[in-house]
Amino acid sequence: MVEHSGLDIMCLNKYSPASSSSSSSNAERKLFSKLKVSLTKKYPQKNAETLSAQYGTNLLLIGVSVMLALAQHGPAVKEEHLLAFITALMLMQLVWMLCYMIRRERERSPVPERDAHAGTSWIRGGLTMLALLSLIMDAFRIGYFVGYHSCISAVLGVYPIVHALHTISQVHFLWFHIKDVIKKYETFERFGVIHAVFTNLLLWCNGVMSEAEHFLNNHRRRLTALGYANLTTEAEPHCNCTTSVCSMFSTSLYYLYPFNIEYHIFVSAMLFVMWKNIGRTLDRHSNRKRPSTRSPGLLLGPLLGLLALASSITVLVVYLIHVEKSEQTREAAISMFYCYGVVMLSCMCGASGAGLLVYRVEDWPMDTGSNPSRQLDTELLLGSSLGSWLMSWCSVVAVAAAGRGSPSFRWTCLAYSLLLVLEKCVQNLFIVESLYRRRRDPDDAPVPEIFSVTPAPMVPPYDGIVNRAYETQDRRRAALEGEAPENRAAFSMKHSDVTLPAGNRLNVTPGRKRQILKNITIFLFMCNVSLWILPAFGCRPQYDNGLEQETFGYSVWTTVLNVAIPMNLFYRMHSVASLFEVFRKV
Repeated sequence: MVEHSGLDIMCLNKYSPASSSSSSSNAERKLFSKLKVSLTKKYPQKNAETLSAQYGTNLLLIGVSVMLALAQHGPAVKEEHLLAFITALMLMQLVWMLCYMIRRERERSPVPERDAHAGTSWIRGGLTMLALLSLIMDAFRIGYFVGYHSCISAVLGVYPIVHALHTISQVHFLWFHIKDVIKKYETFERFGVIHAVFTNLLLWCNGVMSEAEHFLNNHRRRLTALGYANLTTEAEPHCNCTTSVCSMFSTSLYYLYPFNIEYHIFVSAMLFVMWKNIGRTLDRHSNRKRPSTRSPGLLLGPLLGLLALASSITVLVVYLIHVEKSEQTREAAISMFYCYGVVMLSCMCGASGAGLLVYRVEDWPMDTGSNPSRQLDTELLLGSSLGSWLMSWCSVVAVAAAGRGSPSFRWTCLAYSLLLVLEKCVQNLFIVESLYRRRRDPDDAPVPEIFSVTPAPMVPPYDGIVNRAYETQDRRRAALEGEAPENRAAFSMKHSDVTLPAGNRLNVTPGRKRQILKNITIFLFMCNVSLWILPAFGCRPQYDNGLEQETFGYSVWTTVLNVAIPMNLFYRMHSVASLFEVFRKV
């Protein structure tokens, strides 16, 4: 009876409230432990990539929104608001770079994996030169602030100081860490790298809009000088400069803007490659530096390139002098530019087509390995071409819609616009194919089979077929069985480096074809530098010819130019970098 009642008590305790509360607490503990495990586990790489990309995109859109509000010259949003926002972003990037470098120094692990194709030394050297010019621009900004410090915001003085510190730190980071393939703290590092990417993009946008506003003010000043209404809206500080060089500082800034703009867009591209490399597993075969070859026979390409560069500088000087004068002189300067452009673009089309023809008769294999840097180069070439293509087709429409009273240069403008579209198509094909071609390595050669057929009646096991290469190797290996390991290693090295007979050697590319490709590449390199110099330093006939403005209206056409010209400038400079890489690779 007692045992039965004890059993009843046990059954009652099982379903009592106390036992149910303990079971629920156990369930909560299990749920909490599962949640803790799920939160501390490695975050999915694709989710972190998507989330960081959205963060960076929204960061850029916030800055662009402030810039658009600032472009209206309203009282609500002023320049110091935009510069304060950008300064805060630069300080955040500085903190992240400092944390990254300190943690990398404290790690006692072996040398991290590095992408050999991300940020070659010559690109980093070029960016260092652009950074030095950006530092000079910051010095001019500081001098301008010192002259007007009594009537302008202090943000205009803090911004160039932070920008100079940001530039120096970022160049150091590019030289020593841009090749790193990050495998630890991937989620945090993704946000840090993408923050740096979009901070530089925002600085690029700020430079582009400042430069565009400067050119628009110059265009309005020219219209005023030719008898149109007074359209000048450039604002000056409401006080006198305390030094005698304020005007020099203000004018010099706009000659340095092109270099600062190219610096930030190239840095953002290099950091984007670093962002794509986070968590990546490198292919050992494709992640190797190709040895550079000597370049004999380089004569025609450099000579023609220097001729193109000299003619471009001449056209720039003549255009800037004559476009400010009378209507007739202005039309003559515009006609000169379009004639020069037709000749230059025709030569570039011919050179790129000749390079493609050489590749058609080549037998170099295609490089299909994973390479984020090369993939980004291809996408940037095609994407940045859109700006000049849009500008060219607008010019074609404007020429077609023009009446009989239109200026005489409209037909050269039509030819220039069509050739600009064709030239970029052919040059893009040449650069992309050159980047995806690779030289044949000795590993690509087929393994020769050194066999000879003999009667050999006295050796029945071979049945008439004797492999003399393997027979000789087997005899020597048997003789070396009892020798030292060093001798065996020397034996294997000796036979791995054996020279093939002449009949079995690989048919390498003839030197003449290499010379042709190198001359074509250096010519296109110099031509793209020339075509970058002209619009970067003020030779922009699209503002002055009046054809497109009559067809599309002032506001629409200036909007098109404000988008298309920066993209065209980036295309030319990116083509320069890609062509230099092609030159080293050929």
